[in-house]
Amino acid sequence: MEIISFVVFTLLVALLAWWYSRKTDETSSDGYFLGGRSLTGPVIAGSLLLTNLSTEQIVGMNGVSFRDGIPIMAYEVVAAIAMVFTAFVLLPKYLKSGIATIPQFLENRYGKSTKTIVSLLFLLGYAISMLPTVLYSGALAINSMFDIPEKLGMSPEPALWVTVWAIGIVGSIYAIFGGLKAVVISDSINAIGLIIGGSLIPIFGLMKIGDGNIFTGLKTLTTVLPEKFDIIGGPDSDVPFWTLFTGMIIVNFYYWGTNQAIIQRALGAKNLKEGQKGLLLAAFIKILGPFIVVLPGIIAFYIFNGNIENPDEAYPMVVKAVLPVAFIGFFAAVLFGAILSSFNSALNSSVTLFGLDFYKEYINKEASGTQVVKAGKTFGIVLALFSMGIAPLLYGVQGGIFTYLQELNGTHSVPILAIIIIGIFSKRVSGKAANIAILFSVVTYLMTLYIIKPDISFLHLMGILFVLTIIIMFVVSHFIPRETDFEQEYTKQVDITPWRYLKPVGYLVVGIVVGIYIWLS
Repeated sequence: MEIISFVVFTLLVALLAWWYSRKTDETSSDGYFLGGRSLTGPVIAGSLLLTNLSTEQIVGMNGVSFRDGIPIMAYEVVAAIAMVFTAFVLLPKYLKSGIATIPQFLENRYGKSTKTIVSLLFLLGYAISMLPTVLYSGALAINSMFDIPEKLGMSPEPALWVTVWAIGIVGSIYAIFGGLKAVVISDSINAIGLIIGGSLIPIFGLMKIGDGNIFTGLKTLTTVLPEKFDIIGGPDSDVPFWTLFTGMIIVNFYYWGTNQAIIQRALGAKNLKEGQKGLLLAAFIKILGPFIVVLPGIIAFYIFNGNIENPDEAYPMVVKAVLPVAFIGFFAAVLFGAILSSFNSALNSSVTLFGLDFYKEYINKEASGTQVVKAGKTFGIVLALFSMGIAPLLYGVQGGIFTYLQELNGTHSVPILAIIIIGIFSKRVSGKAANIAILFSVVTYLMTLYIIKPDISFLHLMGILFVLTIIIMFVVSHFIPRETDFEQEYTKQVDITPWRYLKPVGYLVVGIVVGIYIWLS
């Protein structure tokens, strides 16, 4: 019965995604890479949430909360503020330029060499960190929930290879052959299922702890494990409180405002109004994220008395322990959809970056839209195979999969966010200054984190490096300035009239986030 419900729901999503995207012209660049610039607010919000809320989030963050408690929720609630900033500041600039990729925006601002460097950083980041961690965490969850190793007669690690490749092949078909519109349609359907299914885990978990009463369960949990609900976090916490004002801001502003795999949904908006609606709707729902991605980890700590060797297995274990058998097939299908979403979103963005920023730019400048799409698809297949080969090697990674992902992302998130922010607010900083700053940031971060290994949070390291990167940009530009002030042109590809309720809704979101921290501190 579990397998049947899993297969039926998965096929239904695939059928609906094909049906609603079948009329999109995917032989053109805009059609394939941006869904024909036809995406509306609710579809953008659903795709943003599911691209983000995948197993590396659900499995990884619950693994951290199992070990460290609720301070990890900062990644969720601070994200809402980052989405407000993107809606107010960044998206209007992007849509005004009519771009399909963030590196194209940087080419307009700094020059071709900056675009190429940033495209390469994105592709390396997706290949080495994002794609493999999504596949690994997804396979780990599916294997634990369905007892795949036992059914295949294998030990956990070999079974992980089988599941990783199965997920990778299905996800590649979605991303490479379906284009962005097929991706976002399937995301939107799965987002609804994931919010419903994900909410069932803490509900059933609290009922199990409270003998059928959710509130009794919550009271028991907070009484027995008060240290898990200290949102400030001590010096040994994964997220010490003061990192909210250093690396946490950088992580979220980069991810929601400049990360190609995320912002590509908003770039496909039919107009600025719909893009801003999508971002702010996603921000509201994101505030509720800790209920799904943090609380189950603490519930798992209570139920299993903290006796789980690999914290990344806490979430799938609590799912098996509290979810009625009738729901497991449906939930596994929704989780599978979330895995596919993050995987195929990053893969689709990689295809976009390669096709537009490398193939069209350096390999075949006269390429038609069809040729660019074809070249991108070929690259996507190679990248998918590479990621499937790396993913199983992450088994048992020290510190948990989520922390591993965030640490590695600092390599590119710090310099990319810095040059975009300065590029928007300064007209005189030069392309050479941006290139030197990127090189400095990448090399310094990797050497400090993995060779020097200072006794500070990597989030603080990101904050320090962000400031230094900006200083270097201004110093170099003092000696090598732009010849003329930068002036952005309006391409008129989409209407950039802002949403009339942008300010009140945006301020409300920020107020709620601040209120949550005051309430829980």
